[in-house]
Order: sequence, then C-alpha cells, then structure tokens
Amino acid sequence: MIELFPGGFEEREHEDSLELVAYTERADVTELLERFGPIRILDVTPGWEDEWRRFHRPVRIGPLWVGPSWERPEDDAIAIVIDPGRAFGTGAHATTRLCLELLLGLEPASIVDVGCGSGVIAVAARKLGFEPVTALDSDAAAVEAARANAAANRVDVDVQRADALADPLPAVEIAVVNIAREAVERMAMRFGGALVVSSGYLDHERPEPTGWASAERRIAEGWAADLLVRR
Repeated sequence: MIELFPGGFEEREHEDSLELVAYTERADVTELLERFGPIRILDVTPGWEDEWRRFHRPVRIGPLWVGPSWERPEDDAIAIVIDPGRAFGTGAHATTRLCLELLLGLEPASIVDVGCGSGVIAVAARKLGFEPVTALDSDAAAVEAARANAAANRVDVDVQRADALADPLPAVEIAVVNIAREAVERMAMRFGGALVVSSGYLDHERPEPTGWASAERRIAEGWAADLLVRR
C-alpha cells in the first residue's frame, strides 16, 4: 500500500478485519490491489480532498494537547501543533503517547530525540522545560519536518541529520528512542547519559541493553515503552 499510495491511506478497523482505503486517479491499480484480497472501487464524492482531515484528531496526554493546525487546542493545555506530513509522528500513535507520558514524570534536563520524525517529542520536551533539546534523524524529510514544526511551535530545537547508531551523539542526560527494540539496545550502548525513554516495540518485547535496567514500563494498544536507567 505504501508503494501504491505514497501520499497515504486510511485504516478502518472492523470486528474481524482491517480495511485499507486510498484515493487515486490511477486506472491501473485494480490488479495490483487484488493481492490484498477482496477490493471495492467507489467513485469519490465532491470534497474528498479534505476527507483525510477527519482521521487526524488531537490527543491529550496529561497537560499536553497534540493536534493539527485546523483543530483548536483546549484552553488549559500545553499545545503542540503538528500537521500530518511525510515524517512519522502526529502524537496519535501509542508509542508516541507512551514516550510523552514517561517524559511527564521526569525532571527537565538536557535531552536528545533520536529518530525524531516530525519532531513531536522534541517539541513537547522543549515546551515542558527540557533544554537544550536536540533532535536527530537520518531522513532528510524528517529533518525538514521537525525544523518546520519547531518553528511553528516557536520553540528552540537543534534538529540535525545524523545516524544515531554511527555518528557522535550529543552529551545530554536523557535520550528518547522511539524506533525499535534492537535499535534501542544499540543506541543505549552508545549513549553516555543517565536515562533512556524507549519505545517502538510490541508489549511482549523488552530491550535489555547491557548496563541498563527498566525503572518503569507502560503499555497501550499492544505497544510498550520503558524508562531505562543506567545501573
């Protein structure tokens, strides 16, 4: 689906199945889509260009409100405005929410967001008083998106294009690594700080980097996040 519809597609959950929905003007996708099973092709109604906005709803994590620019933040919230784009991270995914929940329990300090995607975690960290805040990603589109989102939220985040598993890491106290279990373990072995907020893996997985212990674990929607503390 990503190859056929790089601009994005919807997921609609049913009781015993998952439906994938995409808009297209291409006439040659029917045969390709049949590999997924039963398909339906429907004519779209006027205004379809804005239909996707219905699927990007704001989320609330404690005092944080994370949502797109066309939604109004709640009056009592710390607002983080993130529009959907080519980089992962609108705040809606369980792993992002879990990382933000763990951040809310920490004292503000210097921090790096590894594999920052859209920069939602880095922006949230800065608004929560963490500083300095560095955001790293190896993907150029993610770096561009994170810089744009930091500017839109009027926060100072040092966004850099880097491979966190090979390039030098900033000397900070906390790292957020929302990627995958293996990447978390490799990153923790290279990181010189005291705390790692990790996620990006399923709840039956546990990162176990040498020299680190899990001080707190949170689970949501089948995903997990851990607060790793240096032994």
